[in-house]
Amino acid sequence: MAEEKDQRYDPAVIEQKWQERWAANPRLYAAEPPTSSKPKYYVLEMLPYPSGQLHMGHVRNYAIGDALARQMWMRGYNVLHPMGWDAFGLPAENAALKNNTPPRQWTLGNIAAMKRQMQRIGYSYDWATEITTCLPDYYRWNQWFFLRMYEKGLVYRKKSKVNWCPECATVLANEQVVDGCCWRHEETKVEQRDVEQWFLRTTAYAQELLDGLDKLEGWPEKVRTMQRNWIGRSEGTEVDFFLATDDIVAGSTDAPAVFSPKPDTVRIRVFTTRIDTIFGATSVQLAPEHPLVTFFASADAALKAQVDMLLAEQKKAREAGDVGAIEKHGVPTGKFAVNPYNGERVPIWVANYVLMEYGTGAIMSVPAHDERDFEFARKYGIEIREVIQPAEDSVQNENGAKLLPFLSEEGILVNSGQYNGLPCAEAQKRLQEVAARSAFGEGKIIFRLKDWGVSRQRYWGTPIPMIHCERDGVVPVPYDKLPVILPEKIEITQQGGSPLARVPEFVNVTCPKCGGPARRETDTMDTFVDSSWYFYRYTDAHNDKAPFDPAKVQYWFPIDQYIGGVEHAILHLIYSRFWTKVMRDLGMVKNDEPATRLFTQGMVIKDGAKMSKSKGNVVSPDDMVARYGADATRMYALFAAPPDRDLDWQEDGVAGVSRFLGRVWRIVTRHAPIARGAGSAQPSSKTQEGGAPLRRKLHQTIAKITLDFEGRWHFNTCVAAIMELVNELQDADARLSAGEIPAPVVRELLTTLVLLLAPFAPFLAAELWEELGGEGAILNAPWPKSDPGLAREDEIEIPVQINGKLVSVVRVAAGADSKTTEAAALADGKVKARTAGKAVVKVIVVPGRAVNLVVK
Repeated sequence: MAEEKDQRYDPAVIEQKWQERWAANPRLYAAEPPTSSKPKYYVLEMLPYPSGQLHMGHVRNYAIGDALARQMWMRGYNVLHPMGWDAFGLPAENAALKNNTPPRQWTLGNIAAMKRQMQRIGYSYDWATEITTCLPDYYRWNQWFFLRMYEKGLVYRKKSKVNWCPECATVLANEQVVDGCCWRHEETKVEQRDVEQWFLRTTAYAQELLDGLDKLEGWPEKVRTMQRNWIGRSEGTEVDFFLATDDIVAGSTDAPAVFSPKPDTVRIRVFTTRIDTIFGATSVQLAPEHPLVTFFASADAALKAQVDMLLAEQKKAREAGDVGAIEKHGVPTGKFAVNPYNGERVPIWVANYVLMEYGTGAIMSVPAHDERDFEFARKYGIEIREVIQPAEDSVQNENGAKLLPFLSEEGILVNSGQYNGLPCAEAQKRLQEVAARSAFGEGKIIFRLKDWGVSRQRYWGTPIPMIHCERDGVVPVPYDKLPVILPEKIEITQQGGSPLARVPEFVNVTCPKCGGPARRETDTMDTFVDSSWYFYRYTDAHNDKAPFDPAKVQYWFPIDQYIGGVEHAILHLIYSRFWTKVMRDLGMVKNDEPATRLFTQGMVIKDGAKMSKSKGNVVSPDDMVARYGADATRMYALFAAPPDRDLDWQEDGVAGVSRFLGRVWRIVTRHAPIARGAGSAQPSSKTQEGGAPLRRKLHQTIAKITLDFEGRWHFNTCVAAIMELVNELQDADARLSAGEIPAPVVRELLTTLVLLLAPFAPFLAAELWEELGGEGAILNAPWPKSDPGLAREDEIEIPVQINGKLVSVVRVAAGADSKTTEAAALADGKVKARTAGKAVVKVIVVPGRAVNLVVK
């Protein structure tokens, strides 16, 4: 009988032992240089904001990446698996106000605490590549990029209407407004303000950002769809209506020639995707902020009062986060516009649902062929004129009346003068050509995507490296003066603009161009700048001459597997794609996209809500590790649900995984002496007889787990497969102890079990690997390979159906032919009972799969 180790499974002792060993070997998780002969694999989880404590949502995210990294090391890859800190941001300022703690001190203290937690859980990060975005050695390169983009015309400054969070006391990008509220303060309504700020010209890459999504086949379709919708490409025509004056005579709706205005006639440019419907335009509608509206209202107090009401309604709808759902109101201006295609005069209205920032801030209203216009026209009694009909019969309701609005482009033009009878597509082409030839319009592509406003009126962020000089205007900070350092002693109030504006020694500088007095820019950068390129810095984290070495980036990029939450689909993931394309055009990188594959993990749910500090439902991994061990804690996070699904937190599940690991411990340590005694002997055909079923299960488990790592990532079923294997080993415990199973087979069973466990429970796997006499670190041990011959079942189960209904299951030899399978089915007792006294008219056999009897 095997010598039994007199020791219970004690995760605290085991994990402390291996944590100390791993900490003593800083090169354990280090990637090899680009000269390595191994294939490279860059696996990365999105870096966290250092809020102070990890919660189980973090644990799950990092456990997914850690399991993958460990398995890829074992498969012989050169793995880069780094970690860093997205360390700028408003919470540090809030903490400074609440606790009277400087943001830098609060942030660095949190980083130290969270790093200890990560090390205690056993994540395989190479801490030599660690980055912290709030330190000058990182944010100097934010400033460097800003200057390079400024030189390339990708940075500009303007006054614009912005989203303002009263709680943050700063500007938010469009992407940071969720349902009308701040993305950080989910109960705080966002306001609209006019502010001078800096922008990055993301729209310069709008088409490429859109086209690139088709190549990102390794990204979830949900994320790609969200980005397509956010970029929002619309292809159409910009066309000029003309402001009617007393000397412009009304034309006819059927006029064959285009209208010829005087050179000084005021033009009202509209954008439309349906120029084929322009003869159905019965009004022109302007956004309340359109310059013409301001002009009209300046001479009409009653109109101004009504426009102010529309502006208030629009502002309220923006703050609610859904302008599209606004109740449509409008007011006539008393003015008219002239349709350039036929000279027809149509009334000019101001409408609250027309947005100044979309298109041109003016639309032609075609009620018969647009839902919003139809609703507006019915409300205010504006003419509804049909100009498109289906190619065959008109669409009618049960009373024979035409159904409007008719929205399809599969139709022909009517009531459109010389264009009558043309299909919509042909009419669009001709009408656009007429507009271009007559100089009152052109084909146009517009995007919903807007330029990225990066100015923030707060302290804890990257200072924008620009100087304002009364003589020379805006002057960039010279490269050799970077970084512009954040002052550490500062009063933070979150009132009255940026705190930096109240620090004279920061603000007052000498203009680098003229040498005269000047003022430093006091806005700081949006923290999404920090996270737009951080993964490149990991490849060369200590470079003080450049953001990174392009040769190192060329080796490691694109990222092979990126892991993070779907909530970043619009913000971080669009910005980082933009940043990559800018760096490519600067000649710094050669890849078009940052990551080949993206995985978005599900959330951890507790008490019916996403686990988060703000909701007060956080479970600390420290508590779980103290009670059950790090292995059980992280393994539960992988076992409780598929990684892409939400996980409903249950502490009992952690306890159950801990009990399972105790079973593994007992089985392996009890039989380790047998395995060690096998020496280097390999299982032979003779010794296979004693352990054939166990070896079959073992190699089936290897195949399943390997396939899951390579494909669907259902780590929950990987863990379940290991549990099934352990159950069979436990059932064979007496035979193992009695020596009925040859020692080489025992060694294969136990060592392979431990290797399969290593990505999920690294502490226990390392201890058992040593117990079994494994050489070197288990991280460097080769991943086991499945032998298809050993994995093949001797017998398989075949379902038997009668007239399509399952009645029994029979066992036949693997590979049995149709005749043998049919005979087994007909000989089955349940089948005989169901067919007694009946005629079997047909037997359908799918070899290895099923038997179906047709009985009458």
